[in-house]
Amino acid sequence: MKSPRVLITSSLTLVLALSTALAQKADKPWVEWSKKDVQKMLEDSPWAQVQNDTDTSQMMFSPTSAAGVNGAGSTANDSSRLGQGATNQSVNVKFFVRLFSARPIRQALVRQMTLQQNLPDEALAKLRQFAEVKSENSIIFTLLYESNDQRAGNTVMQALNSNTTASLKNNTYLQRNDGKQLFLEQYVPPGKDGFGARFIFLKNADDKPFFDAGSGDIRFVAQFPNGFKIDRRFKIANMLYRGELEF
Repeated sequence: MKSPRVLITSSLTLVLALSTALAQKADKPWVEWSKKDVQKMLEDSPWAQVQNDTDTSQMMFSPTSAAGVNGAGSTANDSSRLGQGATNQSVNVKFFVRLFSARPIRQALVRQMTLQQNLPDEALAKLRQFAEVKSENSIIFTLLYESNDQRAGNTVMQALNSNTTASLKNNTYLQRNDGKQLFLEQYVPPGKDGFGARFIFLKNADDKPFFDAGSGDIRFVAQFPNGFKIDRRFKIANMLYRGELEF
């Protein structure tokens, strides 16, 4: 039977080995991230979350004939089913909410590009510069989506493309734990770059940073008129990058 000293020594060795491995993983240069590393950063990290919106109202079958035609009665979903047809399944829209002004997100996006295609040196140099530049004046969130139902996806796409800064400004904001809000400065619809719709906020309010280490969370809220609502909280304490807060 091993002595307590041997067991303690073995345990300490294991802990140190695990700590070293974790530290090495955390310090892995972003240009060496794997596809799995990139996905983790873009979907479940201090700077990225996924919001799932699910509609189960059409899971149960009901007639789509017009009320009174061939004896069909009125149903709760008649108007949408007559215009679009019934799905008879749950409809899910997955929203990808990312803190685009944070370098780790842009680095993950650039790394994703380099994993998917061979880029010329000049383009690669510009992308790396884009990934490394620090956002000094703006906090930028981006929004992407995917859906298992084309019609639901089209509705979201239309909302993202048709809205403007003016239509979103009063109901789109960042909020601290003390309840104070920072309202949208500029909205940019999705472009050809594939990064998604952009929500731009100024970092400073009243000549000082609106968020700091003591702010707790960054809550991002975007309410689209007659449509969906994004509501995500990001813990500032977890946003450490190269020894300092990054957002």
